[in-house]
Amino acid sequence: MAAPAPFKLDDYKKRMDGALTALAHEFGGLRTGRASPALLDTIQVDAYGSVSPLNQVAGVNVPEPRMLSVQVWDKSIVSAVDKAIRSANLGLNPIVDGQNLRIPIPPLTGERRQELAKVAGKYAEQARIAVRNVRRDGMDHLKKLEKDHAISEDEHKKYGTEVQKITDDHIKKIDESLRHKEEEIMQV
Repeated sequence: MAAPAPFKLDDYKKRMDGALTALAHEFGGLRTGRASPALLDTIQVDAYGSVSPLNQVAGVNVPEPRMLSVQVWDKSIVSAVDKAIRSANLGLNPIVDGQNLRIPIPPLTGERRQELAKVAGKYAEQARIAVRNVRRDGMDHLKKLEKDHAISEDEHKKYGTEVQKITDDHIKKIDESLRHKEEEIMQV
């Protein structure tokens, strides 16, 4: 039987950092009443017989705080881009102007802000779960290393404490990100 892989704290830290990166991406797609190119990141356009991300068929700019501008590179797919944005359930109604689409960002209602805050909370909880799963993997790895006599009980405790510390740090960062996002959503 092969010896277990050595314990590398950095590997687990990188995986936890990945959960934070994914959370930041999810938060970027939440509409807050301000224009942000990230708002359109999830939109897929049916063009040229296949589905492509919007950023592969057009450029997105923010000319004003409450306006997005989408510059479609190929005139023949302007209507496909318009349709994709309208059907994305973001509450956006593009105005077609040649190969450009101007997208006014409507102000959010109080009810919609509450819904978005709940969605942000769900994203944060998914990130916390991902971090805790990485922690569990790390602790299981340590247990196996100790059982196979690859590390001592003292090393197990030392590494276990370090894994817990980086877990706590990442959970704290997730909570801070959520608090900032909720403040951004609730701003009127």
